Amino acid sequence: MMAVPGVKIVSALAEHHIPQLCALYREEWWTIRRDPENVKKMLNHSDAVVGLLDSRDRLVGFTRVLSDFTYKALILDVIVSMEWRGRGLGILLLDTVMAHETLKDIAHFELYCQPEMESFYRKWGFQSEGGTLSFMRSLRHE
Repeated sequence: MMAVPGVKIVSALAEHHIPQLCALYREEWWTIRRDPENVKKMLNHSDAVVGLLDSRDRLVGFTRVLSDFTYKALILDVIVSMEWRGRGLGILLLDTVMAHETLKDIAHFELYCQPEMESFYRKWGFQSEGGTLSFMRSLRHE
């Protein structure tokens, strides 16, 4: 696993990191409406969390995983602060998830991504071919 100078990996976020995570979420169209109370709830129900902190204890990267710890693990919310992009933090997030002790026996990792990010995720064996599978969603809340 690669190291990034000045970046610390954590497996849980402190209370003061919640507003920082919400600020990261506001940088992306797919997470822009997330509010602090629901983010806290989400963190409590995620099976694995990876946070990246800079030398001033600011959250600069984040991802989380939902899993049954045997067959499936869904990687969600892979996000790096705009000011830290291009320094290898996305690689560090994925390397950390893929080497995570509680996820070592997973048969299939899955994730959602934009088409322009597919080549990035192929480094870990992700493929965009779904065969006859279809992505489906039932939107219950905006």
